Amino acid sequence: MSYCDCDILIVGAGPAGLAAAIAAKREGLSALILDKGGLVEGIYRFPRNMVFFTTPELLEIGGLPFVTPYEKPTRMEALRYYRRVADTFNLAIAIDEEVVGVRREPDGEGVSFVLDVKTRSGGTRTRRGRAVVLATGYYDQPNLLGVPGEDLPHVSHYYSEAHPFYRRPVVVVGGKNSAAEAALDLYRAGAHVTLVHRDAVLGDSIKYWVKPDIENRIAEGSVPALFGMSVQRITPTLVHVAGPGGAAELPADGVFLLTGYHPDWTLLERAGVVIDPTGPVARYDPETCETDVPNLFLAGGVVSGRTAAPVFIENGRMHGERIARVLRTRA
Repeated sequence: MSYCDCDILIVGAGPAGLAAAIAAKREGLSALILDKGGLVEGIYRFPRNMVFFTTPELLEIGGLPFVTPYEKPTRMEALRYYRRVADTFNLAIAIDEEVVGVRREPDGEGVSFVLDVKTRSGGTRTRRGRAVVLATGYYDQPNLLGVPGEDLPHVSHYYSEAHPFYRRPVVVVGGKNSAAEAALDLYRAGAHVTLVHRDAVLGDSIKYWVKPDIENRIAEGSVPALFGMSVQRITPTLVHVAGPGGAAELPADGVFLLTGYHPDWTLLERAGVVIDPTGPVARYDPETCETDVPNLFLAGGVVSGRTAAPVFIENGRMHGERIARVLRTRA
């Protein structure tokens, strides 16, 4: 007798997790998605007025059309679309269930996985499945600077919108796409924004239409930029920065530390996934997405390690089909 809740437990209700659940259902396998937040929480945290870089058909999962009058879909359209996906395929989703541990235990028919879960109310429970798919992404794990004041109320690792900062001093830390777009949005909304970047130049990964815009705003002085400078500490009114050229104190009513994100390495290690500290986040088979732990798979951005660029929704949504095909042969 099996004591499993379902065939596959999927950790993460982002596009990759949803796609894996759909693929499982099509292979005749039962699946339950668990997420410590809500549906597509990562996309929900995107800037409110964000427009995707890609076209809508490349965001589709399960063959459900993503209909939009625009060439590039917006964040709000994506949220609406993925709600429709969850409803159309009647996906089982347990929201506000944070997985804090993954272990294997014998059951009546062999070995199953047990997930230790913390609920929103502070309680605990366990979930059992024959296989586990970790589709946790990386956007909910910001790269912390580790400086005093990083946890102050006016400091955030996520950018939402510019309007509250009209005519107010704001500091944006970072030199890649998120920082550049946030700085431009704040500037055009009337904020007094300063960009701080530890490197000598902006990153090459900035979108091709954004890079000349931010470079021109910096050159004309509309967006002052301090290159080769790092944040030393943050107070309720100032950001203290320093570099080879000296130090500065920057007034700030808002601080956005847009320095990147990473997968939840702690959860992966607890699950027994082998971590490579110098390269990809985990050792896994790219053909099957299976890790060294039998029946434990990775899907979506979590496979990217420290470099998120190689995996987006466009290709991460395909991982679920590979996983479901493997598990069908083992059912």
